[in-house]
Amino acid sequence: MAAAFTFNTAENLPIGLLELISRSLRVSPSEVGLLVTGYGVTVAVGSLPLVHATRALPRRHVLTGLLAALVVSSLAAALATSYWLLLAARLLTALAQALFWAVMGPVAVGLFAPGVRGRVLGALSVAGSLALVLGVPAGTWLGQRSDWRVPLAVPAALGFLSLVTVAVLLPTSRPEEEPAAYGIRPDTRRFGIVLAAGTLSATGAFAGYTYIVTFLREVSGFSPSVISTLFVAFGAACLAGVSVTGALLDRFPQAALTTAVATQAVGMLGLYATGTNPVAAVVFLALMGSALGPVFMTTQNEMLRCAPGRTDIALAANSGAYNAGIAGGAALGGLILPLADARGTFLAGGLLTLAGCAVLLGGRLLPHGPESAE
Repeated sequence: MAAAFTFNTAENLPIGLLELISRSLRVSPSEVGLLVTGYGVTVAVGSLPLVHATRALPRRHVLTGLLAALVVSSLAAALATSYWLLLAARLLTALAQALFWAVMGPVAVGLFAPGVRGRVLGALSVAGSLALVLGVPAGTWLGQRSDWRVPLAVPAALGFLSLVTVAVLLPTSRPEEEPAAYGIRPDTRRFGIVLAAGTLSATGAFAGYTYIVTFLREVSGFSPSVISTLFVAFGAACLAGVSVTGALLDRFPQAALTTAVATQAVGMLGLYATGTNPVAAVVFLALMGSALGPVFMTTQNEMLRCAPGRTDIALAANSGAYNAGIAGGAALGGLILPLADARGTFLAGGLLTLAGCAVLLGGRLLPHGPESAE
């Protein structure tokens, strides 16, 4: 949980430190934005190849190496004297995170009985969500009162504590012999359905969310100070959604995924339809926030259940597809924004999410293939 919190915090810290980094390194805000975009693209591209390259290594050794990379890259980012050195350090962190999310899930849930694995995955997701609610705001506050380099160095300390814990306490075993190395109910068709629905949902979410500040300012009419408060509320809604979904994930795994995607669609389309009303905008923003974290968490849980082969490969595919959706959604929203207003990005995003929901519902109606154990 500490490692998940640290990786997610490190990923998103430049969002809150954008102006400080821009002035210090004398680069444009859009170039600083590439520190986040490039990070996501690296995770999307690197997940599967890295899992294949390390598939025979004991997971304790892999996780220790990844956390060591997090420590080194965080210190390098804090000491960077140019934009390109900072970007290189960020991409090293991204490569470590790409493999971390694929390996961490099977290792963590494999320590517990199958009947409670959803709750374990929920706990890890809560820790990841806390990065947006606590980690990034705290890092922004620290950077404003000291220097942007200070919060970038903090993940090195947190990562080191996780590294020591994993290196000392985690059992060593061959990857294929771990309890969660393979899916509980292998189903190639279900795997494809979940992957497609998750990608559509991620693309839809970030087609709108990337431009949420513009939407709240120009469509809903909120002031900058109120928008900052709404971001905290959005993060709190995400944390609440992950907490509630995690508690129900073991009992209703498929329904939890469909509900999360449907809730995201309602939130985004509600913002498009009623976003000019400030009260309605807050309601639907919270609704969207309550679904954003659970969508990824529930797709990860389904990968652990229906993976047709190794679960780490399935999780890497899911993480790569999700991050590709993030990058694609941001690009799509950027194309729509000059042609329509910010409401158009939420309409497109809501429709894509609705398509993801249709894929899930359609998959439930089709007859199960021979590989399905459901």
